[in-house]
Amino acid sequence: MGLLPSFAFGNHNYGEALSKSFLFYEAQRSGYLPHDQRVQWRGNSGLMDGKASGVDLVGGYYDAGDNVKFGLPMAFTVTMMSWSIIEYGRQMGESGELSNAMDAVKWGADYLLKAHPEPDVLYGEVGDGNTDHYCWQRPEDMTTSRAAYRIDPSRPGSDLAGETAAAMAAASIVFRNSNPAYARELLTHAYQLFEFADKYRGKYDSSITVAQKYYRSVSGYADELLWAAAWLYKASNKQYYLNYLGENGDALGGTGWSMTEFGWDVKYAGVQTLAAKFLMQGNAGTHAPVFEKYQEKAENFMCACLGKGNQNIHKSPGGLIFRQRWNNMQFVTSASFLATVYSDYLASARKTLKCSSGSVLPSELLLFAKSQVDYLLGDNPRATSYMVGYGNNYPRQVHHRGSSIVSVKVDPTFVSCRGGYATWFSRKANDPNLLTGAIVGGPDAYDNFADQRDNYEQTEPATYNNAPLIGVLARLHGGQNEYSQLLPVAIPQPKPDAEQKLTPDPAFDIAIEQRETSSWVHKGKTYYRYSAIVTNKSAKTLKNLKLSVSQLYGSLWGLTKYGDSYVFPAWCNSLLAGKNLEFVYIHSVNSPAVVSVSSYTLV
Repeated sequence: MGLLPSFAFGNHNYGEALSKSFLFYEAQRSGYLPHDQRVQWRGNSGLMDGKASGVDLVGGYYDAGDNVKFGLPMAFTVTMMSWSIIEYGRQMGESGELSNAMDAVKWGADYLLKAHPEPDVLYGEVGDGNTDHYCWQRPEDMTTSRAAYRIDPSRPGSDLAGETAAAMAAASIVFRNSNPAYARELLTHAYQLFEFADKYRGKYDSSITVAQKYYRSVSGYADELLWAAAWLYKASNKQYYLNYLGENGDALGGTGWSMTEFGWDVKYAGVQTLAAKFLMQGNAGTHAPVFEKYQEKAENFMCACLGKGNQNIHKSPGGLIFRQRWNNMQFVTSASFLATVYSDYLASARKTLKCSSGSVLPSELLLFAKSQVDYLLGDNPRATSYMVGYGNNYPRQVHHRGSSIVSVKVDPTFVSCRGGYATWFSRKANDPNLLTGAIVGGPDAYDNFADQRDNYEQTEPATYNNAPLIGVLARLHGGQNEYSQLLPVAIPQPKPDAEQKLTPDPAFDIAIEQRETSSWVHKGKTYYRYSAIVTNKSAKTLKNLKLSVSQLYGSLWGLTKYGDSYVFPAWCNSLLAGKNLEFVYIHSVNSPAVVSVSSYTLV
């Protein structure tokens, strides 16, 4: 039996929830809206942003229900959307949402590029929470301050610069194939920002003090330096960044902190999850002892989510993990994402999770993530969906300026700063504009929730609530498609300096082993799941592999179809000596497909 057995996914339409998530990002757009804007009740806004400072800061996202552009949560949103695509872009493509996902990343990344006009200058906020929150206006009507705030060598902000470097590095991977020039631009900015963050150290909210009341950097900047290094290694494959993780893991807390939360402020659990992945891929090298400590802390987080660790995460009576009253759902979606990817990493490495209560199958982590998503979508004591527009019973009085005030396209009459509070905020009626896809703050520790506009702790949405969830939704939606369970780990490989073509001798160079891992009956028909391991037995790097697969009566995952052949998947272009790649297929015949090598190159 395989480590990740098949199990039925529930009745929720994860594909619909995924589609709606991207509509929420369109509703949060600032700047000039594009011609293909689908959320039609929004208009252009923030068109003078940055002008007073002599820089173009038009664009980007409003973070939540207000009209401020906060750099730290916006960058984290871009990082997590990118990570979702990197892991589960194929499933997004199958559901027709990959282009919308990439558009959402690019809208944020374009703004981050504008916000970084010089190597050691980064704009971290436009607008100011105090004046903004005094007013209740549509973004199209804003009369509040649009001052821009920056960090530089005299006013550093390593956490903000580090997170922005991570976002650009992650986004560069997303666009590596479809827009290589844009990907290179993002990576260049990421290199500069990391150097800026590391060289001029300090907390960003000591420099941009107006952010303290809203996005205070409680954890400091050490976690963001490691987080940025991890993403730069993943994006560039440069040993410098792997060494940084290995040499600074102890000093910067990455190997010491066992976390029970992951979010826009505290990144340690994310760093530890990525470092564990690098270790399981065999990339840690001489730093393996340090990376084993990262992995131990990553597994502590996973065990805490499952309630099987030494320090577990609190759960409500209905089973939702609970961290804090104000926007608790951000921690639900981010923990669910880490559990989902770690489940797949473990399954790919054929390993189990080691908790204090014993060994845990990877499938338990995926089931945990599914339980959290199902709760969010309505499987909870209140039978309430906490995604606006999904299901029949969802929040109708969202704490969100644009959603709660009549669209400027329906009634262009100016809504004044305080007039908005008097006329629209205090209305005990449904929002005139549906904020489709928004994930609100959610219920309290006892599963209670009040759908009231002034209940901002529970009814305000945020961009960083959805960003990790899109990956989990794509994974669960893919899981509904013909029992897909296993995704190979992405393996970035260095580009060789020269290639040498050899006369193929597949019997000597390549081994292919197949085995049946599970079977089940669905609607009276028996399905069989097979795992196939392709191993490079040569002493060189295997590239340009083409496989022929015949007598296959079903679907195959983990390879890319290329004409009549199958080639390496998009996330892996070679196999080092001694390494292997797994692909899986499910079909209705109790015998393996015929897999043979058509051609390959050794380098």
